[in-house]
Amino acid sequence: MEGLVQQALTCPYCGEAVTAEADPAAGPHDFIEDCPVCCRPIEYRFTVAADGGWALFAARDDDA
Repeated sequence: MEGLVQQALTCPYCGEAVTAEADPAAGPHDFIEDCPVCCRPIEYRFTVAADGGWALFAARDDDA
């Protein structure tokens, strides 16, 4: 895998479309970025499978 990957997601607070980027070379990781629309903190979880596939999930900062 090379470079950053992007995925369109929905902000779990305001419902607006957002685009997040992650680096597969960094392996599985979590990060927080503010929504560019409502400015609330979105928690992202990036996972990488053994076959090179990846997934990016978004959740509210206040989810249990």
